[in-house]
Amino acid sequence: MDDDKPLALVTGASSGIGYALARQFAEHGYDLLINAEDDRLEHAALRLRETGAGVRAVRADLREAAGVDRLVAATIGLEVDIVVLNAGVGQGGAFVDTDLADDLSVIDLNVTSTVRLAKPLLRDMLRRGSGRLAFTSSIAATMPGPFQPVYNASKSFVQSFAEALRNEVEDTDVTVTAFMPGPTDTDFFRRAGMGDTKVGTTDKDDPDDVARQAFDAITHGREKKVTGSLKTKAQGLANKVLPDSAKAAVHRSMAEPGTAEDADGRP
Repeated sequence: MDDDKPLALVTGASSGIGYALARQFAEHGYDLLINAEDDRLEHAALRLRETGAGVRAVRADLREAAGVDRLVAATIGLEVDIVVLNAGVGQGGAFVDTDLADDLSVIDLNVTSTVRLAKPLLRDMLRRGSGRLAFTSSIAATMPGPFQPVYNASKSFVQSFAEALRNEVEDTDVTVTAFMPGPTDTDFFRRAGMGDTKVGTTDKDDPDDVARQAFDAITHGREKKVTGSLKTKAQGLANKVLPDSAKAAVHRSMAEPGTAEDADGRP
């Protein structure tokens, strides 16, 4: 680590949006503290070091309190300029069919770890009088999620949480940003068991595009931003005016098992 360079912490940084965001920071002169729970983290760290950034990797499962404590301990003595709480997971399927343990795992990572991490890291920023805290929310936060009910609800929590914290710190030099990607070309849908759904099989946004837009929003201290393609941004605008019943119907058409399209676009 270089004391003269700013430092960014990114969770869920071994792949997908998290890795792409970490690379954005590295390419813009930041050193990195990255986290994930899987064995791809060290490979991600090696690739990020190729940019010239100093990179420390902390492998920890944030679904567990001990994992959160391990990551927070790694920040002791460091001045973390930007924190991006990006780690998250989904679970597809009808609520009555999914395992309760899987549903609770979504809550543990998307909600509980977010609160556990935000408190000490935001306190440290306020003590120093500077910093930027960011959350990976989702376009899913703006709609009910049939066949993904716990995931969408978890992202609604993250969105509300981020906006509340921003209001609390508005008279300081600390900023809070929530960025809201749509369906993105990552491992998310495979891990969520959504390979037989329309949303799991149709074209998705480029994680590099999402990361570039998120980086801009975070570093400029913006409140929130829908990131990704024009299609995703149009959906974000539509969701401001559509009734919940209509949004739920659209979500069901995309996320219900058995809705996957074939190569000709037929269900």
